[in-house]
Amino acid sequence: MTGIPGRTAAVDNLTAVPSPLVPSVELPAEVDELAATAARELGWQGVVLPEMKLLGRRINLVAQLMPDAHAERICLGQGPEVDRATVSTWVWPEFTGHVPEPAVRIVGALAVTRHWRTGLVNAVPFLRYCDAAVVLPMSVVITNDYLVNCLPRARAYGVGVLSAEPGPDITLDLAVRGDRAPAGVDGTHRWINELAYEQILATV
Repeated sequence: MTGIPGRTAAVDNLTAVPSPLVPSVELPAEVDELAATAARELGWQGVVLPEMKLLGRRINLVAQLMPDAHAERICLGQGPEVDRATVSTWVWPEFTGHVPEPAVRIVGALAVTRHWRTGLVNAVPFLRYCDAAVVLPMSVVITNDYLVNCLPRARAYGVGVLSAEPGPDITLDLAVRGDRAPAGVDGTHRWINELAYEQILATV
């Protein structure tokens, strides 16, 4: 006893027992490499752009350069415009016929993540503009949580799901739903196109 009411002496030779550690989930390859392999597995034709942060989400866009529109923009000196406020005005009715034509087509958006919830959060907003899919490490795919919670939610949204192993070796677990009704072009859609246009010119 310490001699102080309500207090006991600490025992010096006690050893703390560590709590069980849950190993961190790691991706089997670099994000951009996994995205490129996943795009091929999905049959998406186009350039897989480096991962970027769009609308607060980390995503790899797959885009196709449209040669005729690109050539016209070169002739008119209309390079990529990445200022969102400027591009938002391009869909105003009074600017019809006076703004650059889209020079790329967004084929799809890939979210390469360590957890399926993060993947869906990143991928779902882009369904308004293109197909979307998530790429997850195999260690996540073999869990009951994946089967019971991930796949039903992804199927409901129409998001494709792929699993990744070292190599990288990509397996399609859930196909992208092809009956999605395309949304109309808005200012955000045009802005994403311009960002992809800038990236694709820097890549090809």
